[in-house]
Amino acid sequence: MAGGPGRLLPLALGCLAALAALAEQQQLRFKPTPVPTPVRLFTESELARYSGQEEGQPIYMAVKGVVFDVTSGKEFYGKGAPYNALVGKDSTRGVAKMSLDPEDLTHDTTGLTEEELKSLDDIFNDVYKAKYPIVGYTSQRILNEDGSPNHNFKPEDQPLFSIRDEF
Repeated sequence: MAGGPGRLLPLALGCLAALAALAEQQQLRFKPTPVPTPVRLFTESELARYSGQEEGQPIYMAVKGVVFDVTSGKEFYGKGAPYNALVGKDSTRGVAKMSLDPEDLTHDTTGLTEEELKSLDDIFNDVYKAKYPIVGYTSQRILNEDGSPNHNFKPEDQPLFSIRDEF
């Protein structure tokens, strides 16, 4: 045997390195793709549970029927924070009017001025969609008041709403 066992050691180490690289490639190739979190539909009472009053509970608010997780901004939206009145509900009108008046903390946009509607779109896109993850939608967007499906609902027909911009 020319070279003896000393010559086999580098060959064995090379084989082990090749096997380790192959095993790593196989593992990467067969990694399952992450399952996306399903979009959740919130009723008013379900959304009210996420009002920032309980420590450790996520803080959710809706604008234009889109529910955002604003927990990362709990210094603004948490218990006792300046904008806590907006959370746990769809506060579209309040956001549009920049109002914390309880009468404005609703999804109803009836009677808003063009300026308020523009402000709503700007804040919706530049603040909420830009900063906070979407966790679901309010049920009133796609359900009738009795809870039955609204077969006439078409996202593309909703005022000031573009579904392709939400994802």
